[in-house]
Amino acid sequence: MQPRGRIVVGVDGSAPARAAVRWAARLAGLTGGPLEAVAVWDFPCLFGENGLVPPALDGFETERRAAEILADTAAACAVPLRRLLRAGPPGPALVAAATGAALLVLGNRGHTTPPDVPLGTVAQYCLHHAPCPVVIVRNERISP
Repeated sequence: MQPRGRIVVGVDGSAPARAAVRWAARLAGLTGGPLEAVAVWDFPCLFGENGLVPPALDGFETERRAAEILADTAAACAVPLRRLLRAGPPGPALVAAATGAALLVLGNRGHTTPPDVPLGTVAQYCLHHAPCPVVIVRNERISP
């Protein structure tokens, strides 16, 4: 990896994502590369007789929650990081954010993956489609 290569880390507020941020922050501190935290939000959809339809939302609650997660992540991070808020499905949004990056760092699973499943769907998607190396950090291990 290039010494000053950009490191992108996906955040969703889960314990594995927090471990991924700690790991990525430590690596960024060692390499001097910039760190970017990416939170992704999407409209929750319901299946109706006409296909998928977004439910009535009170403003953009999911976007607001993703922005809060980014703010909390930045406040707890040991190194400066750039915050990126993206809309859309998480896998493709993280892959797009990793374009030109030296590394994409993710937690092994997020909020919607059952505890007995070792790797979530977003991590699996990114492993197959990312334009750069991907590191999957388990919650129990935080050192590079």
